[in-house]
This record gives sequence, C-alpha cells and structure tokens, in this order.
Amino acid sequence: MKKLAVLLIALFFTFSYGQDQQMPKQIKFTAHNKGKFYFYWGGNRESYTKSDIHFKGDHYDFTVYNAIADDKPKGWHVDYVNPGRMTIPQTNFRLGYFINDHYNISVGLDHMKYVMRQYQVANVTGYVNLPSTDPAFIYNNPNGVPYNNTPVDFNENDTNKSFPLLTFEHTDGLNYVNTEISRFDDVSKIFKIGNTDKFQINLTEGIGGGILYPKTNAQILGYKRHDDFHVSGYGVSAKVGLNFTIYKYFFIQTELKGGYINMPDIRTTAVTNDTASQHFMFFERVIAFGGIFNI
Repeated sequence: MKKLAVLLIALFFTFSYGQDQQMPKQIKFTAHNKGKFYFYWGGNRESYTKSDIHFKGDHYDFTVYNAIADDKPKGWHVDYVNPGRMTIPQTNFRLGYFINDHYNISVGLDHMKYVMRQYQVANVTGYVNLPSTDPAFIYNNPNGVPYNNTPVDFNENDTNKSFPLLTFEHTDGLNYVNTEISRFDDVSKIFKIGNTDKFQINLTEGIGGGILYPKTNAQILGYKRHDDFHVSGYGVSAKVGLNFTIYKYFFIQTELKGGYINMPDIRTTAVTNDTASQHFMFFERVIAFGGIFNI
C-alpha cells in the first residue's frame, strides 16, 4: 500500500507539472492593443499666433494686420458633462481603432474658440466706401477714407467710430474635424510598474489633418452676421501626449498639440459676397477622459 501511495503521489505531481507546462500564462489585457477601440472626451486651452485677416465685400476691402486673438475658456465646469450643454465649452472628442499593437487611426473634433481681441491697436490697409443708401452707412464714420497701414485702436469702435464697427470670432466653434494616425508605446517599465492591468503609462505621438468647419460670429459694418456653419479651409497638426490607463478599460490622456490652419473662405455676413480669410498657427493643451475596449 505504501508503494502504491508513493506511486500515486508521484503520478499526481508529474501530471500537474505537465499541465503547468502545457497551459499558457494568463495574458494581460493591456499587453496588446491590436483590434481595440477607444474613445475620449475632454477639454482644451488654445493659443494662436498673430494673423492678417482680410475682409472683402461689395463696398469694402481691407486687411487687419497682425491681429491678436485669444481662446474663450470656461474652466472646470459642469457643462463638460451636461448632455444639453456639452458643446458650449472648448472640447475634444475622438474615436479610434488600433490597427496593430502600436498604431491607431482615429477621427475627432477639436472644438476650439477664436476671439479677435478688441483691446488692441493693429494696422489696417484698404477702404470702406458704402453708398449713402446702404443701411450700414450710419455705422461708418469716416466713410470713403482709405487706410494705408494705418494704426487703429479697436477699443474706440463704440465711442468715436474711428473705424467701421468690427468684431470677429469663431466662438460657436473653430471646429477642426480631423483624422489622425498615432503611435502608442507602453513606458510603464520606466516607472517600475509591474501589473499594467491595474495601472499603465503610455506615450503617444501622432499627426493629423482635416477641415475647418466654423460658425463665425462677425459684426462687420453693421451687417447681419451669417450665423451658420461653413467649410472654410483646412488644417494640419501634430501631437504628443501621455496616457494613464486605470484598471484596463479607463484612461486619462493629456496632450500637447500644435498645427497650422488656413481658412480662405470664411462667411461673415448674410450678404453672400462678404467673406474673410486668414491663416495662423495654433497650440492646444488637452486633458481628456476615455475608455478602451474590444468588440
């Protein structure tokens, strides 16, 4: 009996060892990305380079040189998660798919805001020459006087009418609808993180391009604004960021993103022939919250 018991114990351990050798180790969800989808939603702050803005219509043609513009932040606000008001702040949305462990393609919307600063002095070249029968004539004094690289204090518009009434904003969106291709690398080992299914740090870089689809709020010479979305140009961009994945499926992503925007066809007023054009560089800081999953 003793010999039989020893034999059975030996067979049990032999079988168990063999099973251990045959069964693969459990693969972490975060070890591979191929075939996964992801999405994120977040907010941004922007900075813009100075821009020459060219305004053109039937009775005017002038350029504001080196115009300064700012974004329009809302700060940490409940509107970012309020379904009825989510599109009001400066926001970012992206949906992507990993074609392999390191590369993904995505589509997204960078909802930025661009406000030409009113409290600035900028040089203006061109003319405004409205006929006296034009309803906008009363807003423009002097009228018919040419501008030749003339310094204009835009802060004086509402007092002495030193320049035709002008405000210019893409505040219902400097909407950059774009496609990106990005690289994704797990750098958790650098920070001595062992179990990446609990916490993982990834480095991401990408390039992209797309169209600009703004809804421009422009008050020019007293004309009624266009007040509708319009494909106005294109943009290209590049980014670098850090992704912090928590318990496999959730992440926080921070990005620094810069690029070039060219809009040769901006609708400004209800008059079809009234347009504006500009080009500038932008720099965006993004923080977003998202999820990653298999289907």
